[in-house]
Amino acid sequence: MTVDPTTLPSHYDLAGKRVFVAGHRGMVGSAIVRRLEQDGVEAITAGRDRLDLRDSASTLAFLKDTKPDVVVVAAAKVGGILANDTYPADFLYENLMIEANLIHGSFESGAEKLLFLGSSCIYPKVSPQPIPEDALLTGPLEPTNEWYAIAKIAGIKLCQAYRKQHGADFISAMPSNLYGPNDYFDPEKSHVIPALLRRFHEAEQRGDAEVVCWGTGTPRREFLYVDDLADACVFLLRNYSGYDHINVGTGSDITIAELAETVKRVTGFSGDIRWDRTKPDGTMLKRMDTARLADLGWTASTSFEDGLTRAYRWYLDNPVRGGDVPAAAQQ
Repeated sequence: MTVDPTTLPSHYDLAGKRVFVAGHRGMVGSAIVRRLEQDGVEAITAGRDRLDLRDSASTLAFLKDTKPDVVVVAAAKVGGILANDTYPADFLYENLMIEANLIHGSFESGAEKLLFLGSSCIYPKVSPQPIPEDALLTGPLEPTNEWYAIAKIAGIKLCQAYRKQHGADFISAMPSNLYGPNDYFDPEKSHVIPALLRRFHEAEQRGDAEVVCWGTGTPRREFLYVDDLADACVFLLRNYSGYDHINVGTGSDITIAELAETVKRVTGFSGDIRWDRTKPDGTMLKRMDTARLADLGWTASTSFEDGLTRAYRWYLDNPVRGGDVPAAAQQ
């Protein structure tokens, strides 16, 4: 039976609810747990040593056993341009399995609400700027991360399908580029901000004369502090119930060159920046239209330099993780 998705209530009271945060050891999931705890909301978590979200039977059994009222899908296999390009099968398969198991399992176990988190890479390589939600599926994707993007698009559509067919209150949010505490600081395999923070920090410690950065420095990117995203997620759980996904960002962007200069300033690096123009830039422009979220009543509150300083402080205060993207980034 097809259900009218507009008939679901727009306000949801989290008081007394139990929220399963899938991916609680990652940057996003840990921020959401922190934000829920601020409001006294019980967060249910399960690490990969207890639950492999790629296993459908185990995931369904866990959800039926714990019976969360709300599920937040923050678990994913994540990485930067190099990781996406090197391991396309892993990124597509694992992310498809994780999200499908969680979304289907949440419906089967009777969850009242679900929030699926995607990524701004779902949008076409060439999109209107800023990118509105309805730009989805209007053109080819950026080839360097299309595998991850396709998986995230499938997650959006799966939420919409359960909403349309069963009346499930499943919603989706698409964050812009994220950074902050509990990020993964590998200089080659992580996203641009943690990679640059570590690279500039280590260069300063060694007394290097320069730091080499990929590309031309001209692409523009929007960056969102992860605790702002967590606040937006709680806001959406309480105040949004719609068929369409919602962009979450700051509504402003900077060039990668400006990013590098800010990282240089925050880390105290005294050398020069050199750009390796033989390396890919990725998408040249990517800023999301956040008007729909602003109209609902939410805007980001953390300035970029303040957020970057907090992220760098966290990096200095915590052991650096190396090698492949760890399980913590997935669950």
